Amino acid sequence: MPELPVTLTAILFIAISAFAHALWNLLGKREMPTASFFLVANTLGCLCLAPVLFFNARAALAMPGSAWAFLLLTGSFQALYYASLAGAYRAGQLSIAYPIVRSASVLIVALANVALGRGRQLSSLALAGMVLVAGGILFLPLERFLDFRVKQYFSKSTLFAFAAALGTAGYSLTDDHALRLIRPILDPVSTHTQTTLLYSLFEGLSTSLWLLIFVAGWKENPSGLVHFQGKKLGRAVLTGIAIYFAYTLVLLAMGFARNVSYVVAFRQLSIPIGVALGVLALKEPLHEPKIAGVLSVTAGLVLVAMG
Repeated sequence: MPELPVTLTAILFIAISAFAHALWNLLGKREMPTASFFLVANTLGCLCLAPVLFFNARAALAMPGSAWAFLLLTGSFQALYYASLAGAYRAGQLSIAYPIVRSASVLIVALANVALGRGRQLSSLALAGMVLVAGGILFLPLERFLDFRVKQYFSKSTLFAFAAALGTAGYSLTDDHALRLIRPILDPVSTHTQTTLLYSLFEGLSTSLWLLIFVAGWKENPSGLVHFQGKKLGRAVLTGIAIYFAYTLVLLAMGFARNVSYVVAFRQLSIPIGVALGVLALKEPLHEPKIAGVLSVTAGLVLVAMG
């Protein structure tokens, strides 16, 4: 019997991760979030990875100077992602913004890799997937199939969602390059998973630093952070834990798959879950174009990952 490209254990980890990812987005949407909310959530969540530093102190000391520059850069992209995601959720629906952020970022990364000469020529399967993703995104904001209006794609929520996708693409590309540089250097003192978790901890701290700068320099008042108490603080804590729990499960799943592309493909399960949570928990409308858009985006992303 041929070996499966991804084990049942990996599928279980990815399914739980997909649900956790959609769940923390639901929690954030319910809060009508600001950058301050994600600053608190991200800081408390990444501190869950603090024990990695205790066990990997040698690896932290061995990190090259260029790694810290990449960490500052990726933190700025993460901050852009969270701040823009907050804007998208304040202005619009989870069931529209969430699939746009998840799918548009994949398109940006794929195109950027080709433009930078870092990826092989896109296969016909991947190209077909990208067409499905782009078409699905066009359907998402519509109430009726023939209701195309340019202004629907320039709503505040949609623009924020695309900004969040740009942030996601930015930190994805930066992390990929940084980890390819760091892992061979740290191999003598750390496993790849430990290195990735250590990098994730520092990335989270960098993100919090940039979010704090954003909160201080933008319209939000840093003193408002002291009002995070009771239920609001509890929801921020739960959101932060879910953020890093979902990411850690993806890392674990990669260890049970022969090809990481299959992990990326299965992760797209979070899109229909996120839309379902928006419709069921937030009572958002479910129009036929939205259903078609979600199915098209999910199928397209699977093809991109497999191609």
